[in-house]
Amino acid sequence: MAETSQLIQHIESFVDSSHSPSQQAASLEAIASLLKNNQLTIETLVREMEGYLTTTDNIIRARGILLLGEVLVHLASKPLDAAAIHSLIGFFTDRLADWRALRGALVGCLALMRRKRSGGMVSGSDAKAVAESYLQNLQVQSLGQYERKLCFELLECLLERYPNTVASLGDNLIYGICEAVDGEKDPHCLMLIFHIIEVLSRLFPDPCGPLASFAHDVFEILGCYFPIHLTHPKGEDANIKRDDLARALMLAFSSTPLFEPFAIPLFLEKLSSSLPSVKVDSLRYLSDCMVKYGVDGMEKHGKAIWSSLKDAVFTSLDSVLAFTPESLEGLGLPENEIAAEALRLLQKLIVQNTNLFLDLIVGDEDINMVFKMISSYNTYHEIPSQSKQRLHAVGCILSTSAKASILSCNRVFECFFSRLMDILGLSVRNSSGHPSLDESILISKRCNHGALYLSIELLSACRDLIASSETILAASTHTEETWKYLLQSFSPSLTMAFCSASICTSEDIHDADIYFGVRGLLILATFPGGYLLISKTVFEKILVTFVSIVNVDYSNTLLWKLALKALVQIGSFIERYHESEKEPSYMGIVVERIVSLASGGDFSIPFPFRLEALSDIGTNGQSYMLKVVRGLEEAIYANLSEVYVHGSTNSEEIVTQLLKCYSDKLIPWICCAKGFEEVLLQFAVNIWNQIENSMVFNATQTNKRILSLFAAVIIAVHPQTHIPNIRPILYLFMTTLLRGNVAAAQALGAMVNKLGPKSTGGQTSSDCTLEQAMDIILNSSSWIFHNNSSSDIQAKMTSVHDIGLINLCNGVGSCNSLQIHAIVGLAWIGKGLLMRGHARVKDMTMIFLWCLQSSGGADISHQEKGASQNNYELNLDHSVMKSAADAFQILMGDSELCLNREFHAVIRPLYKQRFFLTMMPILQSLVMKSEPLSRPFQFRASAHIIIDTPLIVVLSDTKKIIPIMLDGLSALSNDILDKDVIYGLLLVLSGILMDKNGQEAVSDSAHTIINCLIDLIQYPHMVLVRETAIQCLVTISGISHARIYPMTAQVLRDIIKALDDPKRAVRQEAVRCRQAWASIASRSLHF
Repeated sequence: MAETSQLIQHIESFVDSSHSPSQQAASLEAIASLLKNNQLTIETLVREMEGYLTTTDNIIRARGILLLGEVLVHLASKPLDAAAIHSLIGFFTDRLADWRALRGALVGCLALMRRKRSGGMVSGSDAKAVAESYLQNLQVQSLGQYERKLCFELLECLLERYPNTVASLGDNLIYGICEAVDGEKDPHCLMLIFHIIEVLSRLFPDPCGPLASFAHDVFEILGCYFPIHLTHPKGEDANIKRDDLARALMLAFSSTPLFEPFAIPLFLEKLSSSLPSVKVDSLRYLSDCMVKYGVDGMEKHGKAIWSSLKDAVFTSLDSVLAFTPESLEGLGLPENEIAAEALRLLQKLIVQNTNLFLDLIVGDEDINMVFKMISSYNTYHEIPSQSKQRLHAVGCILSTSAKASILSCNRVFECFFSRLMDILGLSVRNSSGHPSLDESILISKRCNHGALYLSIELLSACRDLIASSETILAASTHTEETWKYLLQSFSPSLTMAFCSASICTSEDIHDADIYFGVRGLLILATFPGGYLLISKTVFEKILVTFVSIVNVDYSNTLLWKLALKALVQIGSFIERYHESEKEPSYMGIVVERIVSLASGGDFSIPFPFRLEALSDIGTNGQSYMLKVVRGLEEAIYANLSEVYVHGSTNSEEIVTQLLKCYSDKLIPWICCAKGFEEVLLQFAVNIWNQIENSMVFNATQTNKRILSLFAAVIIAVHPQTHIPNIRPILYLFMTTLLRGNVAAAQALGAMVNKLGPKSTGGQTSSDCTLEQAMDIILNSSSWIFHNNSSSDIQAKMTSVHDIGLINLCNGVGSCNSLQIHAIVGLAWIGKGLLMRGHARVKDMTMIFLWCLQSSGGADISHQEKGASQNNYELNLDHSVMKSAADAFQILMGDSELCLNREFHAVIRPLYKQRFFLTMMPILQSLVMKSEPLSRPFQFRASAHIIIDTPLIVVLSDTKKIIPIMLDGLSALSNDILDKDVIYGLLLVLSGILMDKNGQEAVSDSAHTIINCLIDLIQYPHMVLVRETAIQCLVTISGISHARIYPMTAQVLRDIIKALDDPKRAVRQEAVRCRQAWASIASRSLHF
């Protein structure tokens, strides 16, 4: 057991208010630990604390009771016997009357009331005693914020954990709660209050129970908080958001139907507010409360609710409709939040009480006035602005009503759809299934725009309603539905009316004509259920109409874009709802016709329009994309043949545009889809084979795009995808990269990264393993680095592999440019090997290391030479050496264009760390032995490795890295081309200096680092270098005083130069630096 003196010491440390909070917390933890480890019993603790718990000194007594309560909080999971719990809860219950020690009493009560059954709980009788003491002794609103919060937490705990016990208190409990919560303003307390009332409502659900007589009083307390207005929360209050409070208050309002007589009038009153947020809150609260209040409760307020909702919709909506392709499918609920919430509530109310609210809608005078108004204006632009707003509102109301249920859809169609058909002058089809002959005049006359708009809204609502599979099934079985009969009866006539609007030839045609016509046809075409609702004849007529517009009416931009958008949405609808009956018609009428646009023909439509239609239709679904890809193949094959056989410049331009469409529009979609990789790869291979067979390949824009496309496919394929004819592809890319084609180099890197180590069985002689591919690459590139003339190189290239495309290298230029292109290519190949962790990356790095020496590699150790069988005799230009140094940037850097996870690269974990640890000792040794002319390039290579290595790895080897970093900063500071490298090294140095372990590692080199940074203060080529160098000087001022003090005078003298820098950012950092180092000098002087 714990020693008594030690326990008393802990107790006194907590009770003594002169001790710091941290000391008091430590004492509390120590006592709790003794109890948890059974080194102290709760009885012993209480016995030792008796004097502190009963003293007449108010402060000591309050601290003692608080200590006991806090200890019990720490013992929440420790089992306690019933006698101890009874004794403790009795003590804290009595202390609720001691207002000076109230905090400790509340904490103790809460700790005991929240205990779980497994550890021992407070009994029901004790809980009732707590509640009675609470109601009798606590004047909650006279307490401080924290004590009030504890009071409400205790009340909440009593209601939730002991509901039957406290329910017996009846009226006293409810009255006490009302008294406790009235006038509260603290957000944390309000969250608890709203939940307390919610729980209280569940405790007394009886409409004749105790809560019924207090319902008005409780609601008056709640009502004063609506709507929630929370301004400038501070401190802990910032954790409580307005939405949290609003949600809690909403749950309290909807907790019992007893609040209905008071809540609904309040919400309706607030709907007339001029503040939009208040209107939105009122609508949301109404929507939440209506379910709890029930049909009978809401029916009493039906007329008032409908009137308020109608006014909210009529006054909130925009007065102008958007006639754009983006709005063609319909935006669902309006963007205006008030109107959207009002319509959501209306739909819920119609579902709850269909007859009442549909009677109100059908008999509403404002809605009937809109129907009379639209008969007076034939075109949309003639309707006054205010009337347009009302028309829009009625459309939204009717659409929402129709979407509520099948029953409401029938009623709305019965009451309004027939009236709209009469206004449009449409009749049902005759016995032969065709519309009457009088309707042929629709083609020559304009339909009423207002009636068209409302008809479209009803049709759209009906379509959305039956979109669920359950409703589609119901529609197929219940043939007597009113909406279904009217739709089938008028669909042919409506189709003619919409066609008439979309292809109107009148000189004063407006956007409304086109938009209403196209949208109406789109909605009819996208009714689910196969041909059950909309006949095959109507569906195919709609498709033919849209395809004709796309083929002919490209001069009318809006009509053309709307028609294409409609075709895309119809195709998407067929894919999404698996409309197998409609798919053949869509494939035959739309996809085949659109794909035929790629081949040119006699169409007058401009080629960019054709490609837009092609890509939009193709990206609509996998079956459509397959057709489009095949159509593109045929078009490209045909035009390539024209290019190579007849030299057609027109066909060359067509091929260029087709390939641009393929790469810009189709490939991104294909990369996201599944199952298309083989198709994509075969497409590129087939096109390339056709070019190869033609034996003609010039450096035209088309050929470059084809090569880039082919490379892009190779870069993006999965490792599991089989690439045919690997050997010719290797030679092709090796040849083309020597012309400076970086895409070919990246494709080679992707190939060696993903190529399997073993050949798959049954492949041809054109296939090869990774090892064979590497042999081909190295053998094809080894002679490039010998001392040869350009003509010798061309001769050797021809001897490497005699293929039809070898003349890609003609005109490659000087030997230096060839070597630079080869280094770039080998760097990307090496990157592919490095990322997969393949050992042959060493062959690539040895080539780069040889290129980094002006003396031809004589200084590399025999061990390093033995890593490769090629012993090159080098006499390299500085540009080649710089390229060799930059090859390490390619090896270590992250690329967004290839060799990343997005393009399915094989990536071995920690590959950068391993390469860093392998290469840095070699480069450090090389720098020490090399000639002065080679060292800047070796420093540049080292810098690339250090910059792209994770900082945590560099920190682990800081002492060895710092010297080569500082030498690199000094050696590279004279050449403007090295400015980005210097900036990168400074960022790494900054990271080292900001790390605690890094500071310790560089302390021995502090003088050298400071001198190097001082030299960079006036670096002329880059502002960021100057700014970062000064920031590093500020950071290094924080390391060991003994190390940096001797440099203080020099830093203060040289930093003055930066105070006159032309850039403000540099001057500001210089001021900070001067202040930091001046403080070092002043501290030393004071000492």
